[in-house]
Amino acid sequence: MLAFGCAYCGQLVFFENSTCLRCGSALGVAPSARRLITLVDAGDGLFRERPAVADEAAALAAEITAPAGAPGAGIPGGDRSVPAEPQQPRYRRCGNMELAGCNWLVELAPGAAGPPPGQLCASCRLTRTRPNDADTSAAELFVRAEAAKRRLVFQLLDLGLPVVSYADDPRGGLAFDLLSSTYENVVTGHGDGVITLDLAESDDAHRESVRARLGEPYRTLLGHFRHETGHYYWPRLVGADPAVTGRFRQLFGDDRADYGESLERHYKEGAPGAWSERYVSAYATMHPWEDWAETFAHYLHIMDALQTATEYGLRTDGPDPRRFGVDLERFVARPAPLPPAARRATAGFDEIAAQWLPLTYALNAVNRSMGFDDLYPFVLTSTVLDKLSFVHDLATARATR
Repeated sequence: MLAFGCAYCGQLVFFENSTCLRCGSALGVAPSARRLITLVDAGDGLFRERPAVADEAAALAAEITAPAGAPGAGIPGGDRSVPAEPQQPRYRRCGNMELAGCNWLVELAPGAAGPPPGQLCASCRLTRTRPNDADTSAAELFVRAEAAKRRLVFQLLDLGLPVVSYADDPRGGLAFDLLSSTYENVVTGHGDGVITLDLAESDDAHRESVRARLGEPYRTLLGHFRHETGHYYWPRLVGADPAVTGRFRQLFGDDRADYGESLERHYKEGAPGAWSERYVSAYATMHPWEDWAETFAHYLHIMDALQTATEYGLRTDGPDPRRFGVDLERFVARPAPLPPAARRATAGFDEIAAQWLPLTYALNAVNRSMGFDDLYPFVLTSTVLDKLSFVHDLATARATR
């Protein structure tokens, strides 16, 4: 995730914030700009983006030194209270701000009439079904699920992957059914563009119980969303191109294998021995589609975590293997500079992995120092790295198109 700051006071703020806790400025996520912006009141329930304090100071200095007779010349703050209408969009809060804790904005094109109150943002519009208002026990779980979904959608937009609402395109769009299993059976999964999530996964105790029962090293709400989204993108990134499908089958296996039989076999026999040499998780061994979804989700994990580390200046320069009597050239994962964000889409995955692996060593060591299990409990073999590289190449090629 990117790092954000309040444009008024400079305080570090976070993706989920709707208010700066230091100065009280209103904040909101502008999806089209992929930024958390600071807001100023524009009247009628609308907002505009507040310019950064440094930009305001520069504009003020320009006004003071402007030639005599120019608008605002010599008048501190003259003619700059509201930017020109055609040059700056206006925003309205998402209609789900109270219901789902949503801090995203609905953007109004310059010169257009204001969006009606209650209009949903780009993320909330993807939710097709939610719990009934009378189901108060599911309300908090729904808020948590929507927060994870917003992080997912923001990353998909940031990577340049297509995000189209099922409401706009019933044949190819994306929708989420966020359902409570309190009164009915709910199976988390994907089908025909609709991702279903059992909101029980939003409950930490329930999710940890399931993780322990299944022997999983990792189970998160965001991970569920990323995995099921991988299923959504498979026909769009892989299945639509015979050449890509052929390469997929070389890496992941034959997707034409009967899914029902594969599922039954997996839950009866479990993962095959030495599965970690070829798969990122035990569940990925079940069927090539699940291998793809697990690998796709893992790719999103890596890209998001690396972006966050880069934004906060985290990097690994050691330990120096020569301390252990090992020549530097033999170190299996030497730290390497992560490609700049502007070039990351064109960088090969080997460059990304060269930065990611040393960082995971450091993060796992820090976790162990605090008495926790590894933050990153995975092993990326050369086969798994090839699969991740395949996902990266398809995602970046689709974003370029």
